[in-house]
Amino acid sequence: MATEANDVIKRLFQRFFRDELSGLSADERSAFESQFEGRFEDLMAKSSSASAPSFGDLTGFGSGPVKGFDALAYPLLVNDFDGSVIPSQLHASAELYFIYQMERMKLFQVVNVLRRMFQLGQIRIQRGPGARGLYILEKWRPIRYSRRDRMIAYRRVFNYGTVPPPGGAVVNRSFHYQMVAFMSAMSQYFRDYTIGQVIRGSDQIDDRPFANIASVQRIGTDLRFNLDRASYGNILALTQEVGQYVQQILELLDSPDIKKSFDANTKWDVIEVVSERHLGGHAELSQRAKMAEAGRRVLQYIADNEFSTNLDMEVFYADTKPIGNQAEAWIAAYRMTPEGRRFPGVTDQMRWAVGLSQRPPTRAVA
Repeated sequence: MATEANDVIKRLFQRFFRDELSGLSADERSAFESQFEGRFEDLMAKSSSASAPSFGDLTGFGSGPVKGFDALAYPLLVNDFDGSVIPSQLHASAELYFIYQMERMKLFQVVNVLRRMFQLGQIRIQRGPGARGLYILEKWRPIRYSRRDRMIAYRRVFNYGTVPPPGGAVVNRSFHYQMVAFMSAMSQYFRDYTIGQVIRGSDQIDDRPFANIASVQRIGTDLRFNLDRASYGNILALTQEVGQYVQQILELLDSPDIKKSFDANTKWDVIEVVSERHLGGHAELSQRAKMAEAGRRVLQYIADNEFSTNLDMEVFYADTKPIGNQAEAWIAAYRMTPEGRRFPGVTDQMRWAVGLSQRPPTRAVA
């Protein structure tokens, strides 16, 4: 369709859109807005050309005579940037984040200590499931991906650790800043939503936006793009193999004979006792466990969400409500870790993330 016809459709539909919506009630307007928007986008796609034969017509190299601008087909420009990611890589990044937090809990070091103690006869187990598991684990350990491979993967995808990245590899240097910012944006959204529900007192207030979706969508889009850039190569295979190894370790530490050897009630008690006795002290087990689960859940949500700007606010709220709880839990745990103790709070963090200066402290008035 020619450019002139495309412009006419735009003007007529926008005029029709304004005239029709102005005569509807608030509830009817909310129900029809998204339908009108979808219909408008469909008309624009049909009145444009996805191919590019008009360039030759414009420059005089086409099959016919040179055409004027009004006679050229209107180009259909599609922005598919937000959707141009590989979901499997993003899901692998979510699993790798869980594995990283297990690494910080000294899980792999603890099982290595148990293996050594079993070989040297320093742990009184012999025929139980724990003893059998340690024997099998000695033969089944990951044969492709060592501790150094894991450290390189953490550095590439999350920029965590001090291992030098391989030359030429893409390193996601913005991950931690964007992760904290996304958690803050999600928490701020639901806090604003709650405040909006409290102060509602009329139909007019009901129709106003009650929380900021844009910050969540913008930070989430950037986070998933950078994760996609850095999680290529062996990350998927590594998380599959090491993930199975982690599962086997957790089942092993929950064996009754191993728990009895350390007078432990749970596998987490085993990790704590072994870390205290043989590894110079235990890590933040409770905080790391919560960050592992909440962080993985949030990254899985980011992997499966394109953060469409046309999404209805109520649909967005229903879709993100479980993630809001996970974000709050992650922040609560993160603030109790050494790297999170300087966390300024959700509000100040969000102001910094979107480029605003932090508000000066208020002074008490005498």
